[in-house]
Amino acid sequence: MPEKELMVTGIGGQGVQLAAQVVAQGATIEGRHVQLFGVYGGMMRGGNTDASVVVADGPIQAPPVLSHTWSAIGMHDEFWAQIGPKVRDGGLIMVNEATFTTELDPTRWTVLRVAATDLATSLGNELGGSMVMVGAYLATTGLVGIDAAVEGMRESIPSYRTQHVAANETAMRAGFDAVEPLTMPAWEVART
Repeated sequence: MPEKELMVTGIGGQGVQLAAQVVAQGATIEGRHVQLFGVYGGMMRGGNTDASVVVADGPIQAPPVLSHTWSAIGMHDEFWAQIGPKVRDGGLIMVNEATFTTELDPTRWTVLRVAATDLATSLGNELGGSMVMVGAYLATTGLVGIDAAVEGMRESIPSYRTQHVAANETAMRAGFDAVEPLTMPAWEVART
């Protein structure tokens, strides 16, 4: 598989960094080459937070800070202006329906709106929107298997937050079950 990039963006406190770690850890568990790079402002909550993940079957050539990406997840659109132009034409953009209101050009990208916050809330996990989105992203792209990603989530959760592991797994699997895989040729290469 050639290198596949994912950029995740949102507001601090939405789980952006954890979402990227889950995808990266899941790919590592599957024996793939992975690069993870997180960027966030000086605030714990409410500031800009972005992360980049690159997954490949061989050594990675991409620089730590990506200038272009194959796909993106937008948990919120407040800081989207920095990420949007980096998504290649024909790329995939998945956004959280509840917090991402910016209109995106469906003739330039494949755009999928996921009711991540609503689904997480219905599961009793109001803060689990990013985990729903990770599950939906994995089901859509096939970049990493859901079982490996769940294990990656378990490994990424700090010891003082292990009470959230079960709820996060439920959210990830609900997101995975909420969408259909893309079948267009650009996405078939993710798992071939």
